Amino acid sequence: MNNPERAKFQQLVTMARQYCSVIDRLPTRADWLAPLFRLLPQLHAAVVAMDHREGSSYPPGTADLEDRFDLYSELHTLLGERDRYWLEYDHPDEPGLDGEHRTGSLADDLTDIYFELRRGLTLLETVEADEVANLWQSGYRQHWGQHLVDAERHLYSLNIRDRLR
Repeated sequence: MNNPERAKFQQLVTMARQYCSVIDRLPTRADWLAPLFRLLPQLHAAVVAMDHREGSSYPPGTADLEDRFDLYSELHTLLGERDRYWLEYDHPDEPGLDGEHRTGSLADDLTDIYFELRRGLTLLETVEADEVANLWQSGYRQHWGQHLVDAERHLYSLNIRDRLR
């Protein structure tokens, strides 16, 4: 990794650590959505700035499903009515549909992003930076990038309606 790429990668690592720190401290913070609203665009910019196109030699994440469910459940509870949102392929105008039929979940988005980033941060302790950059880039393109975009969009919507708190 050359120096400009290393600097971009370090920025991504910083954003990943900040994101994971906010999620790790959920029980101790009442104002956790506002920092995420400001952080996600920075995380997005950092991952897009990286230019790693090779795939990772590490298989897709196999995080403990129980850990994922526990975090999702905690986020879902904390978010309450702010969790669900309409996705672009939902049809809220169909007769008989109400807000309960929204298919997007901010808790799901934040959980998937968290486990992808946490995995890379953990791997940084034992593998080369290039490997983690490749892992994050391929994961972003294949999976968590859509969660990131959806979470940003929903947090924007909550923010303009003054519902981040």
